[in-house]
Amino acid sequence: MVGSLNKVMLLGNLGKDPEVRSMQNGGRLANFSIATSDRWKDKEGNPRERTEWHRIVIFAEGLVGVVERYLRKGSKVYIEGSLQTRKWTDSNTGQDKYTTEVVLQGFGSKLIMLDSRGSGGGAGGGGGDDGGYGDEGAGGSYGGGGSGHARQGGQHGGQGAAVPGGADDAHDDDIPF
Repeated sequence: MVGSLNKVMLLGNLGKDPEVRSMQNGGRLANFSIATSDRWKDKEGNPRERTEWHRIVIFAEGLVGVVERYLRKGSKVYIEGSLQTRKWTDSNTGQDKYTTEVVLQGFGSKLIMLDSRGSGGGAGGGGGDDGGYGDEGAGGSYGGGGSGHARQGGQHGGQGAAVPGGADDAHDDDIPF
């Protein structure tokens, strides 16, 4: 059994267009925030809502390209990554500050676009752990941490995740377990 686990799964909408920057080592990163909302009715039956904002940072080169091309403000996405806390010094006050972010880097990272093609947010596509591209119908899935080489994929390209709630007939067999 594993001694610990650091995994975050979020489903939400981008609050603004993603920002893509170059790093000193020549690589690129993308960052954006997504909103997740809980809705319920209080004791009096009045609708209530609470929204949380999550800062997302993507280092996987294949995913950075996908974010740059397809995601926009309002895009609905599902992501899997890990929590990382970063320390930095405020240039105005000189005080140490801390930021906790959801980081997509390596093989455990996933980005699934849930908007249909041509809708207000992102576009569709799919692929495997190499950040490839294929067609998944209502949305697209991208796994991070691979080589970043684009390849044309099928409906179930590589080991990328399927759209949540969708049927995955490629794994439907008669084995009873």
